[in-house]
Formats: sequence, C-alpha cells, structure tokens
Amino acid sequence: MVSQVRSFNRTVTQRVGALNDAFLSRDRPLGQARLLWEIGPDGSDVRRLRARLDLDSGYLSRLLRALENAGLVIVEPSGADGRVRTVRLSAAGLAERAVLDQRSDEAAAAVLGPLTPCQRARLVQAMAETERLLTASAVEVAERDPRHPDARFCLQAYFGEIGRRFDGGFDPARSLISDDEMTPPAGLFLVASLHGEPVGCGGIRFRTGAPAYIKRMWVSPAVRGLGLGRRLLAELEARAVTRHAPAVQLETNRTLSEAITMYRSAGYQEVAPFNDEPYAHHWFEKALG
Repeated sequence: MVSQVRSFNRTVTQRVGALNDAFLSRDRPLGQARLLWEIGPDGSDVRRLRARLDLDSGYLSRLLRALENAGLVIVEPSGADGRVRTVRLSAAGLAERAVLDQRSDEAAAAVLGPLTPCQRARLVQAMAETERLLTASAVEVAERDPRHPDARFCLQAYFGEIGRRFDGGFDPARSLISDDEMTPPAGLFLVASLHGEPVGCGGIRFRTGAPAYIKRMWVSPAVRGLGLGRRLLAELEARAVTRHAPAVQLETNRTLSEAITMYRSAGYQEVAPFNDEPYAHHWFEKALG
C-alpha cells in the first residue's frame, strides 16, 4: 500500500507540473502559485493561511516575501489586532491569479483530452473519491478541555443544529452531562480538526465498574461522508477500553436518523432506557472486548 501511494504521488507531481520551476509557464514555482490562489480576492489572515495549507511558518514567510518582492501581494498588520498579519493580493496579484486560473483550466483539459468519454468519467470519479479520502486522512483527533475554544465552537455548533432539528428545540441546561464530567479523570472530550479548524467532537464519562457514557457526538456538515463520525466513536470506545469499561452506552433523538444508522452499523444494540435524558427516544449499548 505504501508503495502504491508513493507511485501515485510521483505520477501526480509530474503530471501537474509540480517539478517545474515555472509552474504553468509562469515565472514562479507551484508553491507560490498555489499561495496566490489560496489568498484569494478577499485576502486572508496569515495564521489561517498557514493552517489551511499545513505549511511551516518559516517557509510560508519566504513564499510571501517572494510574492511581495514581485509586487503581487501586500502583507500588513490586521486593523483589528496589530499582532495578526494579513495578506491581500495587489492589482498585479489579482491579474496573475486570473491568468493562473485560466491556465489551470487549460492544464486540466489537457489531462482529460486524450481520454475517451468513459475514461474521463472514471478519472473524475476516482479523483473525487481520492480527494475525499485524502481529506479524511488529514483530520486530526486530540483530547481537549470542554472549555477550550475549539471545543466550545463544536459544542455551540452542535447545540445550534439539534436545536433546529429537535421538535421543540434544545436547551443544553436540561441535558444530562456537564463539562466537568467530560474532563479527566471523570471523562474526556475529543475534538477533530482539519487544517487547524475544528470539525467534530465527542465526549465520554467514565463510571467505575459500569458502562462508559458517550455524549455530544457531532460532525460538521462540511466534512460529513468522510467517516469522521465512526472514527470519533471508535476513538471514544478505545478510551473506554483503557479505563476497563465493560460497555459503552449512548442515547439519541429520533430525528437523528443518520446517527441511529451509524450506531447500529457500529454494533450498538437498542436497549431499555437507562436514564431520563429528556431529549432521547432511543437508548443503545455496546459490549467492549
């Protein structure tokens, strides 16, 4: 598998022109061209740009300096916070980005051109699937305090979504788990991030000699379909195993049909209600080996 991934990487880097100093026959390599595209017509916070592209801060600074020296970008302190740098395209940078867009379209058409219609469809479909899987592999999952800004972002997004979906809305104060119960040693909270942005979460409470209790499972709509929900669920189950929990339990609302399907497919069995969670209609349990 590793050999196939390396072979794929070599083919792609050669086919898209990443090996050339003059990408798309312009006067700059791929890294600088990609940075122009990512900055976009509205500009960007440099820290956000670094996280989105997974670039070392020193290397990003060198790329920005080269583009600045070429008169293509303007780097300056943020008006809201002088400690934060922002970057925007100059008039020349906007023109160069437009040329790069046109030539990128032409390069893509050149890849598709020699193929039959059937081959084109297969290639585009395979590319879409590859992009989804590469995105999934870039997601990082880490423990966070439930009060951490990334955790609060996920929880607020989760509360907002289920508030819209539940009959009668949702009041977090009525739910059965608190931040303290998802903080070690009582429990823990996981946050999934993609390019530095929080995109999912899940919490668990441990109970000595009793099933662990999973709560606050959420995945951003932007990354659904990547298997992140199942990955978070598996990570929480693994944490429960390390705490010698005999099983894990969770409950859910009847409107969350996709979550119910995932739990069942992950081996959870529907059981009699084990708590008085006011928003629950289904209670599930899974034994842990």
